[in-house]
Amino acid sequence: MTERIEALLQQIVVNTDRIAREQKVTRELMGKFVYAMVENAEQEIPEFMRRFANYMHDLHDIRYMFEELGHPAPAHILREMERCDDRFRQLLHKLHTDGGAFEKVRREMASDPLNRWDHTRFLPKQENGNETGKSE
Repeated sequence: MTERIEALLQQIVVNTDRIAREQKVTRELMGKFVYAMVENAEQEIPEFMRRFANYMHDLHDIRYMFEELGHPAPAHILREMERCDDRFRQLLHKLHTDGGAFEKVRREMASDPLNRWDHTRFLPKQENGNETGKSE
């Protein structure tokens, strides 16, 4: 019977090692996923902005739902839409200035000569280190 117990213990050790390796691989893959989400996915649109835009869109849909049924939208929905309108403007201003995410993207886009639209007009003016002008 001791040989059988030793065999079972050995099998438990082997399975425990296998589970530990699988957990390590899972942890490494989750780390890569989180890095990709934060570094890559949020380079273009920060997560808080995406969520806020979705919330605004949901409010718009709620208002439209009332109007589609022939009812005026409730005052609390209209007030929340007004608040979101101001907040959206504030967030856009924040992201387009002082090295915000949208300013960085716009600066990158401005370097593309094949753009249909002029993105440089919205970029902040660069300080010129030579104030006396171009020397020849």
